[in-house]
Amino acid sequence: MNKKIYFVAPSFGVTISPYKERFKKALKNLKELGYDYIIGDNVYKNKGIASSNTPELRAKEIMDAYNSDCDIIWSVGGGEVMVQILDKIDFNQIKNKNKLFIGFSDNTNLTYTITTITDNISIYGANAPSLSVLTYDALDTLKMIEEQMVFKGYKKWQYEDLDESPIHDYVFDMKTKMKVYNYEKPIEGILIGGCLDCLVGLCGTKFDNTVNYINKHKNDGIIMYMEACDFNSIQLLRALTTLKYAGWFDNVDAFLIGRSNNYFDKSFNLSMTDAYLNVLLPFNKPIILDMDLGHRSPSIPMKNGAKAKVTYNRNNIKFEYE
Repeated sequence: MNKKIYFVAPSFGVTISPYKERFKKALKNLKELGYDYIIGDNVYKNKGIASSNTPELRAKEIMDAYNSDCDIIWSVGGGEVMVQILDKIDFNQIKNKNKLFIGFSDNTNLTYTITTITDNISIYGANAPSLSVLTYDALDTLKMIEEQMVFKGYKKWQYEDLDESPIHDYVFDMKTKMKVYNYEKPIEGILIGGCLDCLVGLCGTKFDNTVNYINKHKNDGIIMYMEACDFNSIQLLRALTTLKYAGWFDNVDAFLIGRSNNYFDKSFNLSMTDAYLNVLLPFNKPIILDMDLGHRSPSIPMKNGAKAKVTYNRNNIKFEYE
């Protein structure tokens, strides 16, 4: 039986093109697939600073969703200042609710904290308007909430979006080519991670429970995945170094790295790949770089807090969840 979805706007709302058109088409697609849904108070608003509404009202919408009869809470957009709502979220109340939060990019502020603070599972996956075109990753996000257990990477990705129409098919024209280090056999562990632009902002705050969470679950193994949005290679190097100093990587068993918006950046002659390797290689753990994850479509959904076996084989990656 399909689950009931509550749409929220904890960051941007869907008030401008192309997101408004895409969200309406996504609703039509979901209705045809048999899903019921509730649209939160802030979804069609643009009343806050670079956000749908004030931090207080955005947090209230999240808590209203958790107190509703929905099964899934799905964000309609990423953005810039979602971090403002965190001190107004009741994580103790969320811990006792059997609901799944889904969001991408700026939504790391909830997908990551919900899992590391409450031990609940969340999904770092496509924001709701992405369902306007049911591409591989959009369909995989739906399959994940319907409890499919095995997911694979994709053969190609989109180098550049040149079509300015609100709703269009994606053109995946670049072959996926992963770089692998220290990998000898399938990796097993609990997945945690998200967008580095947000993760480094959480680091060291009262919402950073990373080290405690990892220590609690280290016997299960920890697989940390990361991708960046706006960072260039130097900013990426600084962010990774900050997380290293905070002890985030000390008990991590493997690293999965996606593709960023600035995938080809070489600030100060430092590539994005070299920035990752500079910080992560000394830990002598498996690293899989350039997997189908991040701000260059398609991006495979990741289930935070769930244990999985991750297998690399012939330039593809497979996730088998317990």
